[in-house]
Amino acid sequence: MGYWGKRDDMIVHDVEPYNAEPPCAMLDGRSLTPLDTFYSRNHGPVQQIDPDEWRLDVDGLVDTPLTLSLTELRNRFASRTVVATLQCAGNRRVELAAFRPIPGQTPWGSAAISTAQWTGAALADVLAAAGLCLDAQHIAFAASDVSHVPDPPQPFGASIPVAKALADEVLLAWEMNGVPLPAVHGAPVRVVVPGYIGARSVKWVRRLTAQEHPSDNYFQAKDYLLLPADADPAAAASGQGLSLGVAALNAAILRPSDRQTLPAGPIQVSGYASAGDNRGVARLDVSVDGGQHWSQADLEPAAGPWAWRLWQVTVKLPPGPGVIVARAWDTSAVVQSESAEHLWNPLGYMNTAWARVRVTGGL
Repeated sequence: MGYWGKRDDMIVHDVEPYNAEPPCAMLDGRSLTPLDTFYSRNHGPVQQIDPDEWRLDVDGLVDTPLTLSLTELRNRFASRTVVATLQCAGNRRVELAAFRPIPGQTPWGSAAISTAQWTGAALADVLAAAGLCLDAQHIAFAASDVSHVPDPPQPFGASIPVAKALADEVLLAWEMNGVPLPAVHGAPVRVVVPGYIGARSVKWVRRLTAQEHPSDNYFQAKDYLLLPADADPAAAASGQGLSLGVAALNAAILRPSDRQTLPAGPIQVSGYASAGDNRGVARLDVSVDGGQHWSQADLEPAAGPWAWRLWQVTVKLPPGPGVIVARAWDTSAVVQSESAEHLWNPLGYMNTAWARVRVTGGL
């Protein structure tokens, strides 16, 4: 067993803070990701909080500020269960870095994404109990983990618009895949915001603040931004980039693996596709000739409206070196961009280009 109860073969990018993803093939064919395989993205040390000591403060633009223990949260509010995919905004960053360097950023492959069954209280119910004021426009989350990336160091934080916060699917979760939330995934309670980038699903949450403006936390205001290609992240002016929230349409090939040699002829190709808020995956195409001809993959049923779609297709692999390409379409008819080179940005976020694996067809 590896760090924090994870698989021995996890690809560990950082030990402290712990950042790791599984080998791509370990996600294949699993509608729910096992806890030992679920990717882990952290900005500060993993927190180990006594559930009996944990408290959640609810304040800001509310009529009745609250302080809730875990027992009160579980007993006072009806529990809900949602199957949801979480995806790091830096998923597939390594493909962007192949065109131009992205210094100082974790080189995520295609497996900084996973799906779980989450159980907890609806954030909307907690806000209703506090008497959310009409002039509140955003709900800010404060966490317990302190990151040394900002200067001076500060706890991780984020916010989401009130309209999303009041949606039924957004949870204050204490359970993951039917067991208590592990420490590495935010125990005793984390936020789960389906359809948004993983950074908005704040772990080890300790405060909810209703306010008129988005969070001014470093990771909302300065980090998770889509900057222009010519911008200097260290000197970017406030508001220069696009603040990331809703997850983008994305897909990846999980099998075969990159640089694999396979017998020429019929082979099975499989992977995942995931769409953002209020959109689903409608179609997945695979090509073995650079996009001149496409085969439509079979999409597995989603485990819920907020979960990825697994897919598979049999294609005829020609002899010699080649590239298998996959592209997804969502229910609004948006299709993935063809080239990662055209999506390059200084922080390496939101690589939504066609997925590619290099293979060799043996004789």
